[in-house]
Amino acid sequence: MAAGRWIRQNPCVAICPFTQSPKVPMTDLIQIHDLMIRAIVGINDDERVNRQDVVINITLWVDTRESGRTDEIDDTINYRSLAKRLIELAEQSEFFLVEKLAAELARLSLEFCESIERVRISVEKPGAVRFARSVGVTIERTRGDL
Repeated sequence: MAAGRWIRQNPCVAICPFTQSPKVPMTDLIQIHDLMIRAIVGINDDERVNRQDVVINITLWVDTRESGRTDEIDDTINYRSLAKRLIELAEQSEFFLVEKLAAELARLSLEFCESIERVRISVEKPGAVRFARSVGVTIERTRGDL
């Protein structure tokens, strides 16, 4: 190891030359909480005909340092534009499983902007199971999953 030089073992982690500890790149989170939509999703006959409430939560792993410095929307994720596209996809879909809806929302999010490194999507169906507030799934995907 060269004195004072960081060593990269993989693209995401570098090893500090002095402490031999990994340095994880700084990443920030942009979150959209409780996005309420109505969609056809489910396997039961009534779920195939009647739209039902679906709650979506999105977490995006991005580097916001540049937008924090410049205060320019072009230097970050326009979460309003992304939310509109997610709503459009969900409301036009007719998936049987919330897992499929979550996977498609994750794919769309990663394709929306190259600076999104990773995404976590939660899709919940309130009242889908008796005596439960909601039922849902949470998934995480990275650019490597595209």
